[in-house]
Parts: sequence; C-alpha cells; structure tokens
Amino acid sequence: MVVVYVEEPGELTQQALAFARGLGGPLHAFAAGSAVPVQGVETLHVAEEYAFASYAPAAIAQALVELVGRLSPAAVVAAGTERGNEVLAHVAAKLDVPFSANCVAATPGDPFLVTRVRWGGSLLEEAHVHGPIRLLTVQPHAVTAEERVGEPRVEAFAPQLTESDRVVRVVERVAAAAGGVSLADAKVVVSCGRGAGSPEGFEIIEELAGLLGGAVGCSRAVTMAGWRPHTDQVGQTGTKIAPDIYLACGISGATQHMAGCKGAKAILAINTDPEAPILASADYAVIGDLHEVVPAISAEIRKARSG
Repeated sequence: MVVVYVEEPGELTQQALAFARGLGGPLHAFAAGSAVPVQGVETLHVAEEYAFASYAPAAIAQALVELVGRLSPAAVVAAGTERGNEVLAHVAAKLDVPFSANCVAATPGDPFLVTRVRWGGSLLEEAHVHGPIRLLTVQPHAVTAEERVGEPRVEAFAPQLTESDRVVRVVERVAAAAGGVSLADAKVVVSCGRGAGSPEGFEIIEELAGLLGGAVGCSRAVTMAGWRPHTDQVGQTGTKIAPDIYLACGISGATQHMAGCKGAKAILAINTDPEAPILASADYAVIGDLHEVVPAISAEIRKARSG
C-alpha cells in the first residue's frame, strides 16, 4: 500500500499520484481538514481537527503518523512543494526514518532504489532507502500527470493532537496582487535578471508578457535588490515553473535559477554575453541588449497582429 498526502488539487498532486502508482499496491490518499477532490485512489482518509482550519505542519504530520500506524503502508508520497517537503520532514522526525526529497523515479523493493534531484538540479543521485516505511516527495514537473477516474471511499478520523502540534500554524494570509496569470500556471513566462538595470527596466518585460498572455518572472538577484517581490522569483528557492516557453532576459543562468525553470518545454535566452551559462540550456538564443531586443519583439508582435 502507498499513501499520498494530497495538499490541494492540481497538476502537482496528479504528478505525485502518478509517481505513487508506479510503486505498486493499493493507493490511498490523505488530506487534512476536509475532503479534497481526488480520483483514482481506493480510499481518501480525511483528518478532522480545528487545527486544520489553517496550515499547521506539525499537526498535519502527527495526523499522518497516526494514519501510517494504522495502515502500515510501504511508502508515503507527497508533491515536492514547500509544504509537501515540510510535512514529510516532520513525519520523518517523528518516526525516526529516512526522508528522500525531490525524487524523479523509484523502484520498490527492500531497500527502495530512488533517483532524486540534487544540487539545484545539476545532478541526479541514486540511493538505496532502508527502513520500515519510505517517505518520498516528487520533484515538480519531473513526472507526467495521469488523469484517472473513480470516486474514492472517504473515511474521516480525528487525530490525537497535543498543544505542541498546534503551536506553528498560519494566522494571517496576505493576498498577492490581483490580475494576470499566476507564475506557476502560466504557459508563457517572461523573466528578467540584473540586466533590467532598475525596477523601471521591467516595464518592457511586463509589456511583452502582456502581449503574450504570460506572467512576469525574475531572478533571485532581482528580488534581493528589492526590484520585484519574492512571488515573482523563478528558481530553487522561488517558484518552479513549467511553461510552454520561457523567455529569460538578462539572466546568467545560475544553477539555482535553472532548477526552477527546467520544466519549461522551450527556453529563449536573450543575453549580451555569448558565454552565459543559460545558453547551454537554451533552445533558442539572441545575443544582444535586452533593452533593444525585447521592445523589438513587442513591436513585431503588434505589427503582425495589426496586419
């Protein structure tokens, strides 16, 4: 049996479920707070407790630990999101077992053989995972999602939580700026790095993204400079994206940044440096000043549409 922690419905959950199916055995799902729409699993186990009115990682982990004790699954799988990794890290600490994050493949057995992303996506590691249960998260966009049908049986249970389990929880949410397509879901992403030169340099990036119906992204250096919010950052410590096309303007292509955009189907790099590391991963490249190239692209798009 394999249990999948379902954080929320969506593409990454479907990828985690597809990964878990490859491990064999009956497939169960776990959700905290309320039933989450999920298909293609035998049973959806829902932990009900007032702590789950918000995100409470230690409480969710304790509920999952209780479920594991009752079901004795061979593995627990979650999407490799910030929350998925955090919850399973808590579970690993509580059960004193190994935790393998950012997996792209796994072969069940005793021990499990897992392949996972390391060093920001610059290498793949193969490792044997021992123990009575394997805790695995799935690298975003490394596994093809599968649409399955079949409503699961829903079983609710009330976990026994302590006050220490409830200490860390979300108490306030600040909504992102409204409007536009989200960075994680965009089919087109136009990003810029320090080559923008200033916050005002992003005006041409926003213009091009608007013409393409895409989202605006940036590098870590830009957020550290305070030019753009962290929610715009593409990278290992930012948002991991998988657009149809990624336009990287004035971005050198550090390992951490490439870890966030490696899911892109195609990369177009615009850079003045013909030796920039990002060119090694780019499908297309324009060697030139982004302040000249980007407005030229926008002008051609407008020209084509007006004709």
